[in-house]
Amino acid sequence: MKIRSITYFCNPKYPLDEKVFQTAGQFLAAAKSAYEASGYEVQTTRLATIPFPGLLGEKHIGELPKTAEKLGKLIQQIGVGHASMGPALPGLRDLKSYEVIPEAIAASNNIAFSGWMADKAGGIDLAAIKACAKIIQQNSTIQSSGFANFNFAALANVKAGAPFFPAAYHDSDEPAFAIATEAADLAVEAFSTRDSRSGTVDDGRRRLIDEIEKHGKVLARISNELFNTGKPGVRFNGIDFSLAPFPAEARSLGTAFERMGVPQIGLHGSLAAAAILTECIDRADFPHTGFSGLMMPVLKDATLAQRAAEGTLGVKDVLLYSAVCGTGLDTIPLPGNTTAEQITPILLDLSVLALRLDKPLTARLIPVPGKKAGEPTSFDFGFFANSKVMSLDALPLNSSLAGDERFSIQSRAK
Repeated sequence: MKIRSITYFCNPKYPLDEKVFQTAGQFLAAAKSAYEASGYEVQTTRLATIPFPGLLGEKHIGELPKTAEKLGKLIQQIGVGHASMGPALPGLRDLKSYEVIPEAIAASNNIAFSGWMADKAGGIDLAAIKACAKIIQQNSTIQSSGFANFNFAALANVKAGAPFFPAAYHDSDEPAFAIATEAADLAVEAFSTRDSRSGTVDDGRRRLIDEIEKHGKVLARISNELFNTGKPGVRFNGIDFSLAPFPAEARSLGTAFERMGVPQIGLHGSLAAAAILTECIDRADFPHTGFSGLMMPVLKDATLAQRAAEGTLGVKDVLLYSAVCGTGLDTIPLPGNTTAEQITPILLDLSVLALRLDKPLTARLIPVPGKKAGEPTSFDFGFFANSKVMSLDALPLNSSLAGDERFSIQSRAK
């Protein structure tokens, strides 16, 4: 298990206050050293701001590209790899905050953004969903690989404080931090026993819960010490112990499914495996924050990428697993000619699922220019496992669902 990121949350003010970044850099450096001293590899340190529409205000929203470019330089100066400027929000000059995102992504290579589509308070906004779909389509033309969409996610019912990117954003003037883990290997190991006496679901589940709690206890202790000794104090939000993978078989969530007994992820039985694994996270005693679920990024998981290339795992399958606490659709390679009108229905499905089940879901979709469904991807990125472009069974919506209204969806729990 590794720490995927230590994410520092702050309000950097506008114009950007360099003192805020200096404080962030000092804290993150100290935090990284503290976790590493206990034997944890820290892959990245990151920074997340309040949503950029609130940061810039209506008067300066058009300056987002320049601000993103400056932010990218400032975080490099403090030794931080990536920053997130949070979600576009409806209501600021209608959808102006959505419209400026593609240009801002083009102006920076280490700044992430997102777009709000739905939450319990605001319901589902069809116009915002369409705006997110348009961003995805426009982002796909920024680079010949389509990689720009790596830095954008459409959000449904995602609260502030989640440390995973691109969803991370802050909602306070007071600084905070949270931990995101890369822990799919714990699930692989828990269900890899060859001892018939220890091969039951309950035995594997107990092993996984024990491992999560063991690491959670250590991470929480270090984090609380950082909170208590920080000057000024930085609130500890908790640990997002999502079973995030890495593109290697031994660190693959898809491998964990198959070690549990699913012949190939994507076949029936996969939904049960998803529910069992996610329930382990729910049962484990640690300070939860963010998603704390199953992260199934097709292009960041060796086994998922392989099964998608073989045609066993499809987009609908990954969305189905979100119903038992997956975290949505992540790094899904789509045909390059996918239109915004085709993307809109899948974002609507995701938004309704998030509100009906009262859970956070995101979509990070990657149309690949010049590629058709079934053709191989060729990304040159150390955190990607290449696959094949996945087909999207979607046509433009019509009738009532084609409007721009906002409507509510009551949670099933009610």
